[in-house]
Parts: sequence; structure tokens; C-alpha cells
Amino acid sequence: SELAARLPELGLDAVFAYNDEYAMLLMRALEDAGLRVPEDIAVVGADDLMLGRLLRPRLSTVRLELPSGRELAGLVDHAVRHPGAEPEVRTVLDATLVHRASS
Repeated sequence: SELAARLPELGLDAVFAYNDEYAMLLMRALEDAGLRVPEDIAVVGADDLMLGRLLRPRLSTVRLELPSGRELAGLVDHAVRHPGAEPEVRTVLDATLVHRASS
């Protein structure tokens, strides 16, 4: 709560949290400190948890799309079985900003 209250004096007007859970905790700490999200400080999380969609204000987040273990194992298996084959290009991490009311 002390750090949350000091964010404006530190010159910060936005925070990108490690994940949605930390972002939600921060939003509560900001509220307890008398700060408004997003009017005083914008907050963005990561993971796109369902709970973030239910909060008020709704949590902006970064949705991460990772390949499944099965997909990765298939790529490794293909590379081992066909070492001279044309390399395959795949997106292994895709990130999308989901803008909601907290930012």
C-alpha cells in the first residue's frame, strides 16, 4: 500500500504488472491509497484471466499464446527425423494487448 500511494510522486502514471493476479492486487492497493484506475494510474496485467474481465474497472492485459507441449514435441521430432528438410518457421510466442478500462 505504501508503494502504491507513492507511485504518483515517483512520476509514474502507469504500471505493467508481472501478471493479472499482481495487477489485480495492485489495483486494490491503489484504491486503498485513494488513487483511481485509470484516471490517476493505468494498470495492465498479463495472462488474460477471466477474473480480470469481471473487475471494475475491467483489467487491461496482455494475452500470451504459447504453443502446446505436443506442438513443440512435434517440431523437435520432425527436425530429428528429417535433418535435411527445409526449416519450418513457426510463431512460438504471440502476444496481444487486450485494452479494457484499466488503461
